[in-house]
Amino acid sequence: MPGPYVMGIDYGTESCRVAIFDLEGTPIGMAAVPYGTSHPRPGWAEQNPDDWYLALQGSTRRALVESGVSPAEIAGISCDATTMTVVAMDASGKELRPAIMWMDVRATEQAARALTTDHWARLYNGGGTMPATAEWYPFKAAWLKENEPETYAAAHRLVDAPDWVHFKLTGEWTVNINSAAQRMYYNRDRGGWPVEFYEHIGCGDVFDKLPDRVVDLGVQVGTLTAAAAHDLGLRPGIPVAQGPADAWAGQIGLGVVNPGKVALITGSSHVLSGQSAKPLHGPGFFGGYTDGVVPGQYTVEGGQVSTGSVMKWFKDNFARDLVSASDRTGANAYEVLNAESASIPVGSDGLIVNEYFQGNRTPYTDSKARGIIWGLSLAHTPAHLYHAIQEGICYGSAHILREMSRAGFEVTELVAAGGMTKSRALMQMHADVTGVPITMTKVGDAVALGSSMCAAVGAGFYSDLQTAAVNMVHEVETLQPNVDRHEEYEFYLEEYCAAYPALREEIHKVVDHEAEKKR
Repeated sequence: MPGPYVMGIDYGTESCRVAIFDLEGTPIGMAAVPYGTSHPRPGWAEQNPDDWYLALQGSTRRALVESGVSPAEIAGISCDATTMTVVAMDASGKELRPAIMWMDVRATEQAARALTTDHWARLYNGGGTMPATAEWYPFKAAWLKENEPETYAAAHRLVDAPDWVHFKLTGEWTVNINSAAQRMYYNRDRGGWPVEFYEHIGCGDVFDKLPDRVVDLGVQVGTLTAAAAHDLGLRPGIPVAQGPADAWAGQIGLGVVNPGKVALITGSSHVLSGQSAKPLHGPGFFGGYTDGVVPGQYTVEGGQVSTGSVMKWFKDNFARDLVSASDRTGANAYEVLNAESASIPVGSDGLIVNEYFQGNRTPYTDSKARGIIWGLSLAHTPAHLYHAIQEGICYGSAHILREMSRAGFEVTELVAAGGMTKSRALMQMHADVTGVPITMTKVGDAVALGSSMCAAVGAGFYSDLQTAAVNMVHEVETLQPNVDRHEEYEFYLEEYCAAYPALREEIHKVVDHEAEKKR
């Protein structure tokens, strides 16, 4: 098929992927090159931006070869990357230290300062009721200023990873609206940057290190420089459009660019995000972020830390015989587990799992939360536990949607992507528990598609992301909730929601006790 084509660059936690799509959203070619993460101390995580750039070079050239697309046919580029990944750079654009990754929580002390102010910025954290997380940008900036003052002083720019890659491609310094609104407390409705909040945290001078331009998604940042074109095997002058953080590229790639729908991105964890026509805040979720994805709209966000990772924990530790057998036969171990648990009834015969194995992101934002398995009897089997884990994942999603609903955010449809969409039964369970229809789309890699949609808008093929979604996102199936099962699940959902608040104090005691033992 002749071009033109658009290119989406996706910087994830483990690799840089480059995907080429046509203007109808059909994937033409894709390649990925991995890089490593270092953990210098407990709670720290860093990556080398030089490794990122080498991975970009390799994946771009491989994607071109795989697709058979000529560099002359690439008409637009955009990129996403992990957000809250902070890069310090000097005036020449050279990195001064390894990037502090999104998962890095060294800035716990700085994040705690947010609880000692009632500034409007805290509305994004559950309407001011939830603690801030050490992952977010201002707390890492304050940590760097206090603990590496020489690096902080030498930094001409202290940017989020998506803005690092746009600079590398175009030579232009910008702040993408997605990172700004959703991880840096920027709010156009309230005048932009919350300067007094940053001063309270301890990094009020960081605005001297941030670019002046805050750019909406899909807007052209600049064009591909000759140097970057040479490195990547592309032609110079290609329009480069502003892209978002990776999770919200996934939301865009699922076509969730208007109010009513919520993106459900599954994997080791769950991310739920959607658009509201009006500003809203409330306990139990993050946002609504002003203009964070679409100008004039407000993005709401919830998330579960441990979902697919808990299923993997069960598979690796309690189903080794099935894993060994599946390795011999070529069967998928999860499919075998799904078949064995298919006859387990709603509620798993009274067995309930709260899936907080690595803490809770929402609705509690509690790093000391831990998983709960309760209601066990001698009648329960491993299949019961596996089924209850799946139900617990669905209960967690339903709990988040409840909190959003209480703030006035109504969901008419979930649009799902990620590994769990391979299991129709598990997707049906999500629909039955939440009571919301779940739609799957044609392109499974919603993140790469979302970046490519931004590229198509920036290159002028579509006027905005909504128009790009109509043309590039294609739904293939919608699962309707079973009304009877949904009503039956209501009892178990209520019990799931009641369990953690009742046990929180005791769980915290045990977590603190274990931490003290390791000191």
